[in-house]
Amino acid sequence: MARKRKIIESLEITGIADKGRGVGRTDNKVVFVDGAVPGDVVKVKVNKSKPSYAEGKVLETLSPSPFREDAFCEHFRLCGGCKWQDLSYEKQLEFKHNEVIEAFKRIGKVINAEVESPVPSEKTTFYRNKLEYTFSNQRWLEPEEISSGEDINRNGVGFHIPGRHDRVVDVKKCWLQTDSSNDIRNSLRDFAAKNDLTYYDFKSHTGLLRNLIIRTSTTGELMVIVQFGENDPESIDLVMNFLKDSFSEITSLQYIINLKMNETFFDQEVVLFNGKPVIEERMPVEKGGEEYLSYMISPKSFYQTNSEQAFELYHLARAFAELKGDEIVYDLYTGTGTIANFVAHKAKKVVGIEYVEAAVEDARINSTNNNISNTVFYAGDMKDLLNKEMFEKEGYPDTVITDPPRAGMHADVVNALLEAQPSRIVYVSCNPATQARDIALLSEKYEVKRIKPVDMFPHTHHIENVALLDLK
Repeated sequence: MARKRKIIESLEITGIADKGRGVGRTDNKVVFVDGAVPGDVVKVKVNKSKPSYAEGKVLETLSPSPFREDAFCEHFRLCGGCKWQDLSYEKQLEFKHNEVIEAFKRIGKVINAEVESPVPSEKTTFYRNKLEYTFSNQRWLEPEEISSGEDINRNGVGFHIPGRHDRVVDVKKCWLQTDSSNDIRNSLRDFAAKNDLTYYDFKSHTGLLRNLIIRTSTTGELMVIVQFGENDPESIDLVMNFLKDSFSEITSLQYIINLKMNETFFDQEVVLFNGKPVIEERMPVEKGGEEYLSYMISPKSFYQTNSEQAFELYHLARAFAELKGDEIVYDLYTGTGTIANFVAHKAKKVVGIEYVEAAVEDARINSTNNNISNTVFYAGDMKDLLNKEMFEKEGYPDTVITDPPRAGMHADVVNALLEAQPSRIVYVSCNPATQARDIALLSEKYEVKRIKPVDMFPHTHHIENVALLDLK
């Protein structure tokens, strides 16, 4: 017999926790609630209960928060993205600010450095330059569809339902990327239906249409990459010619035949079907200036997905570094060399280190294209490359800029920095918790001087953060 779920009849939401969940307290227990924002009083169905905490979802909003706003997307809540659409942007920034403060106090044990106000994003919709859509023959069905009893087309293309890798929301309009992205996705859906093209089946790992990646740039160039789950040359040619003939604005049209069990394609061949193999992104060198840096973005390149805020992030990191022109700078986790090339004109030399070989190749090309001659790039595992041998070859760093993945820096990398003792470390992070953890380890020799968040992803709980550390 199924166990009856507990109901909390009335719970006041007082804060926000990880993943954007509302937080309240009852019976000396913390309750994490999906679908609630601070200020709400809600009725909650408990899905999980432990001695110190519980998790649940809103059954009914008894009293709405004064900070609530109407969500603008028809897919809100269902697709799992943009979870804070119903929270005012000013409050979003406030809670993100508090998240950084708490991480640095609780994990980093930083009590003397003020966390400055976040840099807001000028755009709160249509701000992403990259989106990835999934095709599935088992789309998520609305309750009214299930109860209709009709024969339903289960094909859908959109975003995964949270916690369900085999289910997608069939997206009609996404507010994260330009309307050309919506037009391409919706047109391809219609074309597939007219031509009886199969969608991917996550259980049998069959089906032609598997994944669609759309990348845009501030220069107006547009890259479309289609992943196919079957090697069917005739059908692939049909799809690619449709996109080529229907959307003249696509400047780079490519495809991948991916027969693996997952959608990652860094180990797969990318085939150029039409146009250029890359798109160009441009970033101003200085605020308000006409001079810019040009970055070539290939299908496997990493580039910050909010182009305008990427400039704010890198400009802040460079300002924190206070480069005079005679420094040796190490740019750790350099990716395609965006930060390395951005700071190069203010440094004596920049040494970039990155795990992905293809990204390092792009970084070198970006330096060449921008006539930058004082950068050098290495590909390999950071913890293996950042050592005394490299320091003796390239010079000990005066300044280090590090922008690691969400997991933060490996302990060996932290130890290498403690041994090298650069005068200044600028730590850029997409995860304040792991950033604070690493800074606690660096506190043996470093003192935090400045902390400033940058909001790259409005309507989500994610926040980028830049911290300045000086050698004691």
